[in-house]
Parts: sequence; structure tokens; C-alpha cells
Amino acid sequence: MVANGELTYMKAMRFFLTFLLLSGFLVASQARAASQTFSTEELLSGFEKTVFGLEYRSWSWRPYLVKKFTQPVRFYVHNLSMRDRRPIVHRFVREIDRRVGGLSAGITNDPNTANFEIFVVDRAQYEPVVKRDVYKNDRAKVPGRCLVRVVSGRKGIKRSSAVIVSDEGEFLFKRCLVEEILQGLGPMNDDEDLTHSVFNDSSRHSRFTVFDQIILNMLYDPRIKPGMSKQQTQQILPLVARDARRRVR
Repeated sequence: MVANGELTYMKAMRFFLTFLLLSGFLVASQARAASQTFSTEELLSGFEKTVFGLEYRSWSWRPYLVKKFTQPVRFYVHNLSMRDRRPIVHRFVREIDRRVGGLSAGITNDPNTANFEIFVVDRAQYEPVVKRDVYKNDRAKVPGRCLVRVVSGRKGIKRSSAVIVSDEGEFLFKRCLVEEILQGLGPMNDDEDLTHSVFNDSSRHSRFTVFDQIILNMLYDPRIKPGMSKQQTQQILPLVARDARRRVR
């Protein structure tokens, strides 16, 4: 025999579990619907604008070629700001790992094993950290409100380093977190025409949008190789876009 209190608890738990299942189904359905709102032409254009180019073109080896990691990406977070932002950064890394096929992303507790370092700083620390820890050059130029540096070669990205400012409001922190980390994975260019993307300094996005999820899934499709030119990707890219759209659910 089940007591009234236990019965009420069981009903509440069933209701809660049903709510979670329906919520997950709704989110997945919304993502599927959103992924279908972009035409193939929009996705191909977005890929071209973000992947083939650099916001600061003098910083990288051959900017107009594909840049991506070919090994698992292991992040280490240096939290230097007054506020501990590590839980938020770790959560976003887990989201990347979950949403991008062909990419393994995880957290390491040892900076010596990391190939993607994230420095969370307060504004007063920004320039010194970029010069000392990212470029290791006291004369290095320090543009932007946040920054990522990518070291890439013929076999793909070797390592990336992002510097995220923590103490100038939640919007800037989240925006920089998403944009700089995603750019550190390869799509390094900004374009003002990308209204659905964080890869646009004029947009107000501060999350991993469906559009950007598709672009990252296109980039990390195994058919897209490091060092490819735009011409080399043109024949297969429509198929890659079709499959990436299906993966974003």
C-alpha cells in the first residue's frame, strides 16, 4: 500500500520527468526548424566569409586556407579575474563537444597538456596578459576588447590562446567567450553581413547560434581538410552543408 504522501511524490516526479522530456523535445524541434530556415546558399556564403580569411590578416600562416584542429582539443582555463568564471567556460566547452560533430573538446587540469588556453581577466590585466602569456612579446600590438591567437600550419591548428574580459558586464563576457573560443577553432573572420552569427561585430548574439553550429559542423566534417583552398572545397561543400544541417538538432 502506498501512502498519500508517497503517491503525491511519485506523481510529482512523473510530472517533472515528463516536463524534462517535453522540454528536450521542444528544444530539439526548435533547433531542427531553425536549421531549415537557412538556404544552402546562405550556409556556403557564411562558410566562405568566416573560414577563408582573418580579421587581422597579418597574424597567421596563409589566411585564405582552411584552419582546423585535427587532434582532440584540450582546454585549460586560467582564471585571473576577481570572479571565478571557470564553471561557465567549462559548460560552454561541453556544449561545443556536444554540438559539433568531428570535434572532440574537453577540459584538462594540466596546462602542459592543453592546446587551447583561455585566460579570463579583468580589463586592467588584458594588455599585460596578451603581451606576456599569448605573444610573449612586450612590443606586441593588443587590439580589440577580447582576443584569440591561432597558431596554424599545413597539418592544422597547433594551438590557440584566447583572452576574455570578465569585469565589463555579462553581455561582453558571454559574447567574447563564444566568439573568441569559436574563432580559435578555425572560422577566424568577421563579416557584417552575417546577421545570425557571432562572427559579426555588429550583431548582438552572445550564444552559440544555430547558424554558427552549422558552420562549425561544416568545418569539422572529415571531408574538409586543413590547408584546403576555397576552390578545393567548392565541389563537396554543398553536400557538407546538407549533412551539417542534419546534425544540428
